[in-house]
Amino acid sequence: MAQLSALALVCTLSPSPTPSSSETMARHVLAELEKHDVRTSSVRVVDYDVAPGVATDMGGGDQWPELRRQVLAADVVVIASPIWLGHPASVTQRVLERLNAESSETDDQGRPILYGKVGLVAVVGNEDGAHKVTADVMQGLNDVGFTLPAQGGTYWVGEAMQKVDYQDLEGIPEIVATTTANAARNAAHLARTLREVEYPAP
Repeated sequence: MAQLSALALVCTLSPSPTPSSSETMARHVLAELEKHDVRTSSVRVVDYDVAPGVATDMGGGDQWPELRRQVLAADVVVIASPIWLGHPASVTQRVLERLNAESSETDDQGRPILYGKVGLVAVVGNEDGAHKVTADVMQGLNDVGFTLPAQGGTYWVGEAMQKVDYQDLEGIPEIVATTTANAARNAAHLARTLREVEYPAP
């Protein structure tokens, strides 16, 4: 069986090379996935010109098709999002909107094209909203065909209205590390299971 692969779509508002807590969290999730023989890669969505819309290609220089190819090639997709005003970042919402185009795309057996792919969610912020952001993103991923593992979300939330970010921590808090490890382990297990036993065709 070919090696599993995972892609992190980092939905920070900060373009590279600006430090990003969302990217730091994504790297931690990917490192845990690598322990389960998963090949990993990561992209900052804001580094690409992703047009608004709900089509696979909006034209006019839209760079979503390049990211879409990476999504379709991956077995596991990690959405790493910051919290802004208690909600997912605007970049996160745009990713979900662009993924919505896959709802009408099917494989050669008539199944939605994202069936068999596993979704993970990683959230960081300095305000309340981690559970809401996780719920919003998970609902979107499930709607378009991703399968979610047990406890498939991890997050860190700093003290409200303070300036310490996840990327500034000297180490990963034990409970966050444990949660991240569990999410990655369950995602790798689920992805292997879906490789071996596919969803039935309609």
